[in-house]
Amino acid sequence: MAAKRPLALRPLLITGAAVAAALAAVLRVHASGQTLLATVLLAVAALAAWAYTSRRALALRYLLPGIAAALVFVVFPMLYTIGIGFTNYSSTNLLDAPRVREILREEADVAEGSEHAFVLLRTEGGGVRLRLTAPDGRALVSPPLPAPAAGISAATARVFALQADPGGGDPLPLADVVQRLPQLRALALHTSDGAVLRLTGLRTMAKLDPRYDEGTDGSLVDRLTRKAYAPDPASGFYTASDGERLEPGWRVGVGLAHYAKIFSEGKFREPFASVLVWTVLFAGLTVLLATALGLVLAVLLNWEGLGGNAIYRVVLFLPYAVPGFISILVFKGLFNQNLGEINLVLSSLFGIRPAWFSDPLLAKVMLLTVNVWLGFPYMMVLCTGLIKAIPADLYEASAVAGAGPWTNFRHITMPLIVKPLTPLLIAAFAFNFNNFVLISLLTGGRPDHTDTTLPAGTTDILVSYTWRLAFQDSGQQFGLAAAISTVIFLLVAAVTLLQLRLTRSANDPTRAAA
Repeated sequence: MAAKRPLALRPLLITGAAVAAALAAVLRVHASGQTLLATVLLAVAALAAWAYTSRRALALRYLLPGIAAALVFVVFPMLYTIGIGFTNYSSTNLLDAPRVREILREEADVAEGSEHAFVLLRTEGGGVRLRLTAPDGRALVSPPLPAPAAGISAATARVFALQADPGGGDPLPLADVVQRLPQLRALALHTSDGAVLRLTGLRTMAKLDPRYDEGTDGSLVDRLTRKAYAPDPASGFYTASDGERLEPGWRVGVGLAHYAKIFSEGKFREPFASVLVWTVLFAGLTVLLATALGLVLAVLLNWEGLGGNAIYRVVLFLPYAVPGFISILVFKGLFNQNLGEINLVLSSLFGIRPAWFSDPLLAKVMLLTVNVWLGFPYMMVLCTGLIKAIPADLYEASAVAGAGPWTNFRHITMPLIVKPLTPLLIAAFAFNFNNFVLISLLTGGRPDHTDTTLPAGTTDILVSYTWRLAFQDSGQQFGLAAAISTVIFLLVAAVTLLQLRLTRSANDPTRAAA
């Protein structure tokens, strides 16, 4: 019995080590400022510890890897995005308040008449020193500087006292100055009159005067204009009484402000509404047309009297086998107004050259055409498999009764494939609702609306509109983009639940009868 105790203790030791490692990882993530991620990791670690130590959680042990992956890679990004939507996170509000105050306090102006031109000189020991020329013509030199490998950082600036230049030495080329820029930025050179010189250019050093003084109430006061900028926790900026702001700002919570902008302010509401309508039409028409074309081809290819079915199936499946971005770029060339083959054919036959990329309606027709071309092979394969699963004796009995192909399609084929096809159609709708790749590569959302202040294209769908707000707009409004992303998620979820409920009602005989 005594010999077996170490074996019994081994699982406990392994579990204890794993829990300790998980807690250490959670603490490090929390210390880096990622509180939400640390919370998710802590929940996963606690669930894992319980699942692999409790006898009542044997089944959960096999499901835990998938649950953990869903929590970390699905739930956490979703919660993080929703959380950003309630903040002013943008290109001007990236930092926290202490860091913003530190940056503003470090802003400085070059004192008038303090610029000193400098060059680097090689010393006898192989080092370098600076020779500075004051505005009055005096020449000053610094003590020898350490090698760049010694690493003078901005956090630990080295202070050197200047002395009169004894002369001698040839200036080093500009390349040596560039090589030592991190070292030179950290230098503080003291002159005999008490001035402190710092690097202001590749060939100049000067005295820097702080731009702002600190007020007793925590405000920053401009040294020249004496205008006071007080921290505004509502907007995340240092703001003057006249509304002028200092940048950068810091991250603060704004509540439902972004959602109010989307649905109340005209400059947001008008493009959002038009983009939303087009997104629903784009996704719905794509699924409808691709499914109709795929179903017709599947029925035709299932006709036993048609020779070469296998060859036709391979040829029609090729658009789906080719990577989508390649096909999109090929179509972008085909639809080119001046050199595209499509316009060349239309010009030779009808004398017209449609402006596919500049006319809003034609651009939408082009997008639908390309998307249907990319999507119909998938629907054709799905419908072919579902049709193959229909018992052949149903068609034999129908033939005995004298029914034709159209009757067979209406009363046998369609009723038997609609139910299993519905979830796939919902998934296809959700995919096309967020089909960013097609919009980005083919039209980029253009042509743009001319009556909006925010960038919004007539072919933009919600996801590409969000991307333009977050990464192309001059403000890079990440918080607003996150709010729109949340709205997109809720819309897709609502449409999906509605379609599932309608499908369930249609397939439930009791509800259908009611």
